[in-house]
Amino acid sequence: MLTSTWDQELVEHVGQAIGNEALEYGADVLLAPALNIHRNPLCGRNFEYYSEDPVVSGKIAAAYVRGVQSNGVGTSIKHYAVNNQESNRMAVDARVSPRALREIYLKGFEITVKESDPWTVMSSYNYLNGVYTSESKELQTTLLRDEWGFKGMVMTDWFSGKDAVAQMEAGNDMLQPGMDKQYEAIVQAVKEGRLDEAVLDRNVKRILEMILLTPRFQGYPFSNQPDLEAHAALTRQSATEGMVLLKNAGHTLPLSADVKKVALFGCTSYDFIAGGTGSGNVNRAYTVSLLDGLKNAGYQLNDQLKATYEQHIAAENERNAPDGDNRMAMFLPTPRPMELLLPAGVMKQQAEESDIALITLGRTTGEFVDRKLTEFHLTKEEQTLLRDVCRAFHAAGKKVVVVLNIGGVIETASWKGWPDAILCAWQAGQEGGNSVADVLSGKSSPSGKLTMTFPVKYEDDGSSANFPTDGAMSSMDFSDHGEKKAEVRLWDYTDYEEDIYVGYRYFDTFGKEVSYPFGYGLSYTTFDYTHPVIRTDNDLYTVSVDVKNTGKVAGKEVVQLYVTAPDARQANKPEKELKAFAKTRELQPGETATVELTVRAADLASYDEGSVSWVVDAGRYTFLVGASSRDIRATLHAEVAASAEKTTDILRLQKEIRRLKR
Repeated sequence: MLTSTWDQELVEHVGQAIGNEALEYGADVLLAPALNIHRNPLCGRNFEYYSEDPVVSGKIAAAYVRGVQSNGVGTSIKHYAVNNQESNRMAVDARVSPRALREIYLKGFEITVKESDPWTVMSSYNYLNGVYTSESKELQTTLLRDEWGFKGMVMTDWFSGKDAVAQMEAGNDMLQPGMDKQYEAIVQAVKEGRLDEAVLDRNVKRILEMILLTPRFQGYPFSNQPDLEAHAALTRQSATEGMVLLKNAGHTLPLSADVKKVALFGCTSYDFIAGGTGSGNVNRAYTVSLLDGLKNAGYQLNDQLKATYEQHIAAENERNAPDGDNRMAMFLPTPRPMELLLPAGVMKQQAEESDIALITLGRTTGEFVDRKLTEFHLTKEEQTLLRDVCRAFHAAGKKVVVVLNIGGVIETASWKGWPDAILCAWQAGQEGGNSVADVLSGKSSPSGKLTMTFPVKYEDDGSSANFPTDGAMSSMDFSDHGEKKAEVRLWDYTDYEEDIYVGYRYFDTFGKEVSYPFGYGLSYTTFDYTHPVIRTDNDLYTVSVDVKNTGKVAGKEVVQLYVTAPDARQANKPEKELKAFAKTRELQPGETATVELTVRAADLASYDEGSVSWVVDAGRYTFLVGASSRDIRATLHAEVAASAEKTTDILRLQKEIRRLKR
């Protein structure tokens, strides 16, 4: 949701509030943000990752880190790297080309390191091209420190890796949470001369340097009383800017003044999802349901409908309760209640007595398990509910609004024609119901845009042939470091055969129809883009465009700058790639703002594995100013000179793995 705001300044403000809570609760390092790429719609942790695009991921993560660390506390950017699935996450080998690594999966980390200087980096669980990431010197030292200039500390994810000595040598300074056998292995290796004590001195020095920065070491008298009311107000406001208006036929939204009585359907309307599960879950004081949010906004809700749903939800929650003493249940996605189907008579009565229908569809995801393919689609009960409500209310001349309370992409193409409006509300935190009501009522105008593509079918995604779809549980027994053979055999490697063609890079390059494109999002107003200009200053390209609010209400617009390389298709490059973005201030009707976006020549480089270099091809580049990847408002051109920057030859797929695969 934060990323869907496309507002780096706003995200930095939210980071400041989160960092202040860490400070005042006496914590020194926040184990966030997580910025792995949305390679596939089913990844269980997409709710806490940012985007399918590395520039969006890196820029938003950098803003978050700057905000948190402005309080004098640290962050730990994670999971470094290529932790794009939860299935068998502690043993799966992600097999990725050096080009795709550099351009897609590592670029966001590079941007964050260089633009926000995070205190720490957390290595991931998985293998990368045959080597555990926490045991990879190429990843933890050659790339992170030598090429990118990272000066902080690297820690493992909890119980990750297998060889403590290899982790020390790689530059993975701290092993979390630390086990006796790791300690003993390190000491024994030093005694036997297999591990140079200077390596330990180096790693310990980095840990101590981090400790010296901490409020705890400096004796900060934390209050244990951050301003939670102010932070609640911030999350209520910021969430509205991340909501994405997907459909708004006939100006259904915002709700008109004569809409008073709302018929609220869908279990999630009464059991609102604030966020995902696992270590990304937030220990919040409360969650405002959509029911309460609408009541707070002055709308009238049907008490009998409320009682019927609450009774059904209670029975469903009892049915779905974990058996016995399951201490890990708090980390796992709770099964959602089966959708309640109401008799035709009740539906007709609601349509007669209410001014509008609102249906909420919910999905919850989290750590340890990827979503099943069945969770990408609507259930039969959800489809029936949608169809029945739309038929009944449309027959009565009333409109239907769908709210998506989801943490990841779902299928929308087959049913989006039924309702009159669709609002993707994501998972909006503790004030979620109030935030949604603010948007529905028009108190806030939606200005969020998608940071991932909604495909027509799951199989249309470029990674769909190489991603688990059965929702198999990853091992929760950390004592074996993911070595359980039963787990390993389930999904022991993943080939990233789509290479650089992730998300819109795939859909747009190969002309795939989509349900909603990357960067898409409607508003309660409209915007015109005029006077596009490109200026060149040595290796810096500045694009400016005037954005005018041509509608009747105030609003904000996200401006996206894509670039197409010369002969992109022949050179095996995407049809277009996002290079910069910005969000306008709130524009009143008729008001115009000039947006400037800058791109360095080096940002136009592709990675050439043959020469082990970032290469900028000479030629005429096309700069596309868009409201989404498929809504281009202005086209500009500039000549760019050739250049190349040598890198180290690292992170290649191990030869023995290639041989075994053949």
